[in-house]
Amino acid sequence: MTAELWDVSRLRFEETAPPALTAAQRTTMDARWAAAVRANPTLFDGPVAALAGYERDGAGGLSVSWTRLTYRFRALRGLPGAPAVAALFVAVLQPPGGTLEPPGDGGALDLELLRAHAARELAEETGSDTSAAALVPGPVVLGARGSLGFLFTAPPRPARELRERYAELARTETASGVEPEFDLELAAGRFLGA
Repeated sequence: MTAELWDVSRLRFEETAPPALTAAQRTTMDARWAAAVRANPTLFDGPVAALAGYERDGAGGLSVSWTRLTYRFRALRGLPGAPAVAALFVAVLQPPGGTLEPPGDGGALDLELLRAHAARELAEETGSDTSAAALVPGPVVLGARGSLGFLFTAPPRPARELRERYAELARTETASGVEPEFDLELAAGRFLGA
């Protein structure tokens, strides 16, 4: 399956219960997660908003069912009979993105929360201070693995400013012992076709 871009004029979100797991599936998931953490101790089993399903209405509407999970549920991928776990993500056309976290207890998942997560991802990965309000919703993308992404466009900024902000972020992260999540040179090379 290749990725598809959809023009969406109306979004509706509905929270659903997490998928039920058998005892064997939970044991396998936990063992796979433990092995992944041993291989990469920086992994964090934080909260994620996962895609439970979606429906398009043909008139620009998209209804999204989602559930609250943690990253460890990704360890179920490829396990026969396990529930399919697909990501909900946001991306900013500058171009960082990341997995969507669920809203706080009782909070609603909506376009404004997606916009806030997109602004946070942009700041975390590039050091940009673009506000959530400045991000313009773009198309929705259905990924090759069934993930659903909400794209935003950031306002134009001078390339020099973006590089300087990223360099400062990378210096700060490196000084604290964290490897920067976003490789600016690699991304620039891919973008420019290098």
